[in-house]
Amino acid sequence: MHVIGAGFGRTGTMSMQAALNILGYRCYHMKEITEGPGHLQAWHEFVGGRAPMDWKTLFEGYEATVDFPACIYYRELLQEFPNAKVVLTVRDPERWFQSFLTLQQTTDRFRVFRFVPRVRRFLNFVDLFLGKVFDFPRDHENCINTFNRHIQEVQAYVPTDRLLVFRVQEGWEPLCKFLGCEVPAGTPFPHLNEGKGALVTLARERLYGPWLRKIPFAVGAGALVVLLWWLLRS
Repeated sequence: MHVIGAGFGRTGTMSMQAALNILGYRCYHMKEITEGPGHLQAWHEFVGGRAPMDWKTLFEGYEATVDFPACIYYRELLQEFPNAKVVLTVRDPERWFQSFLTLQQTTDRFRVFRFVPRVRRFLNFVDLFLGKVFDFPRDHENCINTFNRHIQEVQAYVPTDRLLVFRVQEGWEPLCKFLGCEVPAGTPFPHLNEGKGALVTLARERLYGPWLRKIPFAVGAGALVVLLWWLLRS
């Protein structure tokens, strides 16, 4: 593990994952939770306090991580990977909260699909995780305070020579300088569209498989939106 992303989800972590992949760091994101064998169960047991996390096994084959839930455990990751650098993605707190709240509200519309075991397991984890991090994940003041406190705690904990506080709008130069990489020639910094429409479209592209063709489209579309939690969080 060379790069630990300590920024909350919805601070441009999809763009960060794409950028780090371009730079040659295979990057772990929340969507990997359901793609890696046993990852969802391992996270659920760890966050629920039922089992320790084997970080080296979890991140086998990865050189970087961003987004929830790993960003919350940057201290543990620094202890496990003492040579890693930390990138703290930040964003205007009010804009972050509105994005975070919209994602939760969109997901709520499709909780009817909890009868699908895969959906139910993931939603159970999301509810557990958000409750632990935010206490009240819909409350404006609580979420903003948690967001700002996390930023302050990261800056206080991580040595300054190993920390980059970064807005994705800054582009390649500060990130590459921090990581000691060359700026990719002719490659714009990825600024991925993170609006609801784009999220639904990307989720449909990822999940539209043979199993989904067997059920009515309206049901399939709803299931896709609820599944975007683990595919496209950022």
